[in-house]
Amino acid sequence: MSMLDEICQKIDEEMGKLDHELTRDLPERIRKAVELGDLRENAEYKAALERQQFVQARMSHLSQRQSELFQIDVENLPSDRVGFGSKVSVEDLEMKEVFDFTIVAGDFMDLDAGQISLASPIGQGLLGARKDQEVTISLPRGERRYRVLKLLTLPEQLEMG
Repeated sequence: MSMLDEICQKIDEEMGKLDHELTRDLPERIRKAVELGDLRENAEYKAALERQQFVQARMSHLSQRQSELFQIDVENLPSDRVGFGSKVSVEDLEMKEVFDFTIVAGDFMDLDAGQISLASPIGQGLLGARKDQEVTISLPRGERRYRVLKLLTLPEQLEMG
């Protein structure tokens, strides 16, 4: 299963849970709150309506993300430079430490799993870099220099799979 498939599966799972909450749980909460009487000072009713708005906004956002993911043209992603989905090993030239990252979309970043958002300073700094290239990245704690030691792009991963 490719990273794109995994992301789409995560979106589908979350949207399924949110849809259930929106169509089953929240209407029930709202119905029960209405039965309690005066809606102007009904905290349960207000909380349910706020949650309903949040769920609707989150579903809209996820739907937009899914649409963006479907538009990613894997065929035209570079196979020799860092881009979306690339697995990268970089060496911090000052600290002499090696870090392994997978470049992902911002919503699906998991630092514990070694995932870095494409929109983050490191993701942006590595974007377009080739194997053995040195890059300087401005981070909140100052500039850091990295060398790309290994690179496995998404198109290469899909060929292997």
